[in-house]
Amino acid sequence: QVQLVESGGGLVQAGGSLRLSCAASGLTFSRRTMAWFRQAPGQNREFVASISTSDANTRYWDSVKGRFTITRDNAKNTVYLQMNNLKPEDTAVYSCAASWRSIWSNQYDYWGQGTQVTVSS
Repeated sequence: QVQLVESGGGLVQAGGSLRLSCAASGLTFSRRTMAWFRQAPGQNREFVASISTSDANTRYWDSVKGRFTITRDNAKNTVYLQMNNLKPEDTAVYSCAASWRSIWSNQYDYWGQGTQVTVSS
């Protein structure tokens, strides 16, 4: 059974930083493209960042470029999202996802439950 478990969310002031983690089990992690998505109240889920199997390639949503960094540790079956210079509009539930497809696809096969990130002004 595939499980993706996020952690690291919380309440932070604007300008602050958080590091999210997503621990994967039940799949061959090193062969999966991994990504982070977010969903704010009343909004559609939106793509944040993705990383290829070998972490050689990454992709970011424009609004987080230069502030967020996605990395992965295949030995630990974990993907991370370092979020710096957080803004109130970054407030959302952040979820990780796994896929067989490339980082350019928005189709993902497995999803975590999410972790809440709240940025106060």
